[in-house]
Amino acid sequence: MGKAYICSMEGVVVKSTGSWYNVRIQDGSQVECRIRGKFRIKGLKSTNPISVGDHVILSLEGNDYLITEILDRKNYIIRKSVNLSKQVHIIASNMDQAFLIITLASPATTIGFIDRFLVTAEAYQIPAYLVFNKIDLYDEFDREYHDQIAKMYSDAGYNCIEVSALNQQNLKSLTDLMIDKVTLLSGHSGVGKSTLVNAIDGNLHLETQKVSDAHQKGMHTTTFAEMFELAFGGYIIDTPGIKGLGLVEMDDSELADYFPEMRALKGQCKFHNCIHVNEPKCAIKDAVDAGHIHPVRYDSYLTILEDDGGQYRESKYH
Repeated sequence: MGKAYICSMEGVVVKSTGSWYNVRIQDGSQVECRIRGKFRIKGLKSTNPISVGDHVILSLEGNDYLITEILDRKNYIIRKSVNLSKQVHIIASNMDQAFLIITLASPATTIGFIDRFLVTAEAYQIPAYLVFNKIDLYDEFDREYHDQIAKMYSDAGYNCIEVSALNQQNLKSLTDLMIDKVTLLSGHSGVGKSTLVNAIDGNLHLETQKVSDAHQKGMHTTTFAEMFELAFGGYIIDTPGIKGLGLVEMDDSELADYFPEMRALKGQCKFHNCIHVNEPKCAIKDAVDAGHIHPVRYDSYLTILEDDGGQYRESKYH
C-alpha cells in the first residue's frame, strides 16, 4: 500500500526556488513544500509548473508537506524561457494588478519593453500601471522626455505615476492603490523595485544594490519571485529583473486587441481580418495618420508582429 496523505489544506505559494516552495497556509504561517509528481497546466509547457501566487492544495506525508494540486489560476504573466524557446516561464499568477517600474536612465527602459509588458498584461486581463521611478535624477531634458512618454501612455488609457523611492516622493499614490490587493512589481534590474518595496513598507528589508557604473545596467538582487505581506493590507510580489519579454500564446489577429487605443476601433476596418499593416481602408492606420494613435505605439505594434512570428511588414514609421 502507498503512503497515506492526511491533513489536506489550501495555501498560497509565496516563494519558489525551483525545487522547494514556501506556502502560506490559512493561519498565516508558512511551510516549506515539495511537489508531488509532475504537473501539467492545460497544455502549458512551462519551465516552472508552480509559480508565486498559485493557490495550491497541500498534503502532509509524515513530516513533509507536498503540493498535490494547483487550483485554477485567474490570470498569470509569462515570458519565453531564456534557454528553451518553445517553453515559457511563469513570472507570477493570481494578481489583482501589475506595476511596471520604469526608469528613463540608469538604466533606461525601452518603449519596446514597456509595450510588450502592457500587451502581456492586457492579454491576461491584468490592470497595469506605469510607475516612473528615480524622478529625483531628472534634469530638464529628462523631464521633457518623461512628459512626452507619460502623455503617450495616458492618451492610450494607462495610469502613469511618478515616484522617487530614494526620496519617498509620491508613494501614497501607490499605497492607496495597493491596499488589500495582490500587486506584481516588474521591470528591468536596477530600476529600484526592492528599494521601492522597502520605502512602501518599512517592515520589509529587501536587499538592494547599486546600478553598475560600467554599463549603467541593473545588478540582480532579487533571485526568485517572492510575495510579501504589507503592513497596511494586501500583498506585493517582487520579481527578478527581466531583460526581455518575448510574447507567447498570441496570434497576429489578436494583437491589436491588446492595444487599448486600437481595440477601441475594432470592427471599423473594411476587412474583418485586417491586421492593420498593408490593407486598404484600415481604421487604425487612418487613426495613426490623423494623430489619434501615437506613431511610436503603432511602430511597437508592427515590431511585435515582426519579432513574434509574423513575417516582415514594412511601415513608413520605421
